[in-house]
Amino acid sequence: MLKATTILILLLYACLAAHAQDSTVITRFTMHDDVFITIDQPANMNPRNETIIILYALPNGNTTAQTMGKQMQPGDDWHYNIQHIAAQTKFVRHALPAQNIITIYLENKYKSWPAWRQKSSDAATFIPHIIDSLYSMIPAKRKVLYLNGHSGGGSFIFGYLKTQTSIPAFIKRISFLDSEYGYDSSLATLFKQWLLHNTKAYLSVFAYNDSIALYNGKPVVSATGGTWYRSKLMLKDLSENIPFQETQTDSVTAYISKDKRVQFFFKQNLDRGIYHTQQVERNGFIHSVLCGTSQDSKGYKYYDTAAYRKWIK
Repeated sequence: MLKATTILILLLYACLAAHAQDSTVITRFTMHDDVFITIDQPANMNPRNETIIILYALPNGNTTAQTMGKQMQPGDDWHYNIQHIAAQTKFVRHALPAQNIITIYLENKYKSWPAWRQKSSDAATFIPHIIDSLYSMIPAKRKVLYLNGHSGGGSFIFGYLKTQTSIPAFIKRISFLDSEYGYDSSLATLFKQWLLHNTKAYLSVFAYNDSIALYNGKPVVSATGGTWYRSKLMLKDLSENIPFQETQTDSVTAYISKDKRVQFFFKQNLDRGIYHTQQVERNGFIHSVLCGTSQDSKGYKYYDTAAYRKWIK
């Protein structure tokens, strides 16, 4: 039988190992004077593992600290409790222990990527440079890039895609978390070619019916200007070459390709409410990374109770 002191030592080592697994290294710097980069990477990067680099373009109105999230205290700004990307990142790390998961937050001085693109005359040059530079600076032998973003963050992704004749092979997943405002049918071929030629490419799209949403009795967006309409348009365009199966879970209708590499999620809106941030808060970031993989919906459900609460600092 083990002595009490031995058991205590073993427990201590177990606690230290768990702490090391959850500990992170945060790096911050500025690019082009007005773009603020925050890199969240594991402290115990395994050089033998594949590294997944997730570029997360911030939503309109949020700082990086607010997007990362925190345990709420009296008087805290409500923005700290609507994303929790840091905690959701830790959930993903535990779900994918054989990969190094790095989340890179992309913020700008206007706290709006649509505004930044409008006011930056060289945005079409800067955005590809930002993406290529961040991908190159991560010293990993095997690495892939995911493009992800919420709300106005989609403008950053579309700003990049519209400069490309083809989506690079190292980009393995693109996710729009209620951020598809910038989609138009001219981009359909780009997505189709990427999905056809890159058999490890994944696309996930999330939207709620904002076309009928009201704020103070007035429409939030025009009938064709919101993510609901744009996502439906994208689904229609891709359906010309990709067959989808429709499924219904509670208030979410999903359209999933046979190989599960392309998934659309549409949140119904029976009360004409605003469900913009809930799509992220309710495990949306987790699902945008894991849907279609072997860890899809394991230990969590999309648009359900937050499964990452224990990792909120």
